[in-house]
Amino acid sequence: MSLTTLGLELPTDPRWVNIAEMNIGEILIDHAFCEQKAASSCISLIVQYPEKEKLVEVLTPVVAEEWGHFQRVLKELRKRNIPLSHKRRDEYVHALQQHIRKSGNHLEQLMEKLLLNALIEARSCERFKLLSEYIADEGLRKFYRELMISEAGHYRTFIELAEEYCGKERARTRWKELLDTEAQIMATLAVRGDRMH
Repeated sequence: MSLTTLGLELPTDPRWVNIAEMNIGEILIDHAFCEQKAASSCISLIVQYPEKEKLVEVLTPVVAEEWGHFQRVLKELRKRNIPLSHKRRDEYVHALQQHIRKSGNHLEQLMEKLLLNALIEARSCERFKLLSEYIADEGLRKFYRELMISEAGHYRTFIELAEEYCGKERARTRWKELLDTEAQIMATLAVRGDRMH
C-alpha cells in the first residue's frame, strides 16, 4: 500500500514510527478511540442519510468491522495490562474539520462527510503500514498489517460513495482540494508518538 495508492501527498515524518514504538501503550489507547470514532461516524451517516440505500448497505458492515477493530485493540491493551484511560482530542481530525464546508445542500454535505472519512482512513492506513513494517513486536506487526488492508478498503468505500452520490468529477475535484489541505496540515502538526494521527 503506497502513498500514491492512497492519494496522500505528504508521507508521515519518518521519526513518527520510532517515537510511536517507544510509546506503544499510548498509541494503542489512541487507536482504540480512533476505531470507536470510525464506527460512530458510519452510524451517523446511516442515521443522517437513511434514504441512500447503497450507503446504508455498504456502511453497515463497516460499522461492525470498525467495532471489531476496537475490540481487537482492547485485547492488545489487556495483554499489556494497559487500561483504556480517557478519550483524547485528535488534533489532526480537528484541523481537517475546520476545512470541511458547512454550507451547501444535503448532497454537498454528504460529499464533505464522506471525503473527510476517506482522508482519515487513508492516513490511518499509511500509519498502520509503517507500524506493520518497522516495529519490533511481531504480533503487533501482523495485527497492523491486517488492519491496514481493512482500512484501505474503507477508504475506497467512502470515495466510491462520494462519486456515486455527487458525481465523479465533482467528488474528485473536491478530493484533490482536501488532499492539498491535508498535506498542509500534516506539515504543520507536531510529530507525536502518543497519537495515531
